[in-house]
Amino acid sequence: MITTLSIKNYALIEKLSIDFSKGFSIITGETGAGKSIILGALGLVLGKRADLTSLKNKEEKCIIEAHFEISKYNLKPFFEANDLDYEDDTIIRREILPSGKSRAFINDSPANLQELQELSLYLIDIHSQQQTQELSDENVQFKIIDAIANNTDTIVTYQGVLKQYKSEKTKLNMLLKKQAESYKEQEYNQFLLTELLDAKLKSGDQEILEADFEKLNNVEIIKESLDKSLAITSVESVGILSNLNEVKSALQKIVSFSPEYQVLQERVMSVLIEMDDISNELNDSAENLISDPAQLELINQKLQLIYNLQKKHQVATVDELIEIQNQLDNSVLELGNLGEDIEILKVSILAKAADLDVFATTILTNRQIAIPILSDKLISILATLGMPNVRFDIKVTPTANYFENGKDELQFLFAANKGTDFGLLKKVASGGEMSRIMLSVKAILGQYSKLPTLIFDEIDTGVSGEIAIRMGEIMKEMSQTMQIFAITHLPQIAAKGNAHFKVFKSTVGEDTQSALVLLTAEERVVEIAQMLSGAVVSDSALIHAKALLN
Repeated sequence: MITTLSIKNYALIEKLSIDFSKGFSIITGETGAGKSIILGALGLVLGKRADLTSLKNKEEKCIIEAHFEISKYNLKPFFEANDLDYEDDTIIRREILPSGKSRAFINDSPANLQELQELSLYLIDIHSQQQTQELSDENVQFKIIDAIANNTDTIVTYQGVLKQYKSEKTKLNMLLKKQAESYKEQEYNQFLLTELLDAKLKSGDQEILEADFEKLNNVEIIKESLDKSLAITSVESVGILSNLNEVKSALQKIVSFSPEYQVLQERVMSVLIEMDDISNELNDSAENLISDPAQLELINQKLQLIYNLQKKHQVATVDELIEIQNQLDNSVLELGNLGEDIEILKVSILAKAADLDVFATTILTNRQIAIPILSDKLISILATLGMPNVRFDIKVTPTANYFENGKDELQFLFAANKGTDFGLLKKVASGGEMSRIMLSVKAILGQYSKLPTLIFDEIDTGVSGEIAIRMGEIMKEMSQTMQIFAITHLPQIAAKGNAHFKVFKSTVGEDTQSALVLLTAEERVVEIAQMLSGAVVSDSALIHAKALLN
């Protein structure tokens, strides 16, 4: 439960610190006095977003701090899961800086808004008039039934399987789409692959073929050049070899006269050996050179095939063509693997669907058991709230669809009086009836939930007199097991509280401020008398106020 709330520099509040007790607390005040400001500040602590308009003084930061006694609510796992320090007296602090930035702390550990929001689900339920209208929403109605049906854990498990089921369904649809597209491309890809395979490409082929083509295509020029070179080298009387031999002989005669002649003679010998080798190779090349038009044509065809493939695939080398061939080969194999993956997914989806059906059946069975309990309890409580002839027609119908909370559709119909037809809550229930129904729902859920604190924000809309007294009694009964706050304009409800707080607005100089104070017994009598008769308190109003309090 919440034990302390401190507010500094928020809206019309300059500084405020108030302690709360367990049981049933009342908050009253004139319209516009600042009750919504208190709830707004509490909302910031619970993770709602804030902006600079929240600051009373734009030059200073806003600080809101709330203390919660949580020792009885088994929240240690939440703190461990979020790497937060656990304390029985947990302190949540929210700071809004003049720059507009916001910071949050749980027991002095930095926290984000999501963590605050998740923790708040275990701490406080603030019931507003908007929430009363949400009673007509099917999801809210399901939550009420499921709380009584004790379906929470089953639904959480169901949602985990449903998430996997949807994920696999999405993946399956993607694979099926890819498979359909692949089938369209497969024939063409297979054609391209066959074309490349038939070419029997090898790395380096193009360079060898181009060299052979140039040789065969220019055989006459090559032969003429080789013959001429051979003649210059080897002609008997005037060839290079003949002349080198003469030089060698001439130097041989003088090598003994000086070392330098010896060196020259050795160099000539080296050139002679090299030229002799060149002459032999020229001779071999000339003898091996043949004109082969058929081979030239074959080489030309092979090169043209390579050039055409390179142009088609927009590449420049045989190695790139081989890479494309490998990719096409893999894509054809991938299509086969795609089919296997699809079949595996289908089997998994069917298995998860079977699991979902089992969970959905359990959820449905529990709901069918809970509905009569909910209906009977609502009728019993509402009878004491001036609706003795109220009837409910609540039915769940299984469908083939997987919803977030099972496979059921809900029909939640209501009739307030005898002889009237059933209708949807939002269409046939008045504002006062909706308030009483919601209070009844909260009273019933209080028997099943472990929520420590519940705040009713003007749930008494549209009721008065004896009905208001009974509503106050119901809230007081609820406060036996949880901390209850009621923000009310009705003295009948205000008189039922264990503690009574008043919100009021005052002017300090040129400044308007809101404050929240705990009323003494005497102040409480006056406050309730004012709620009965207005600002001018009559003796009869005071007597009536004391009677209500007693």
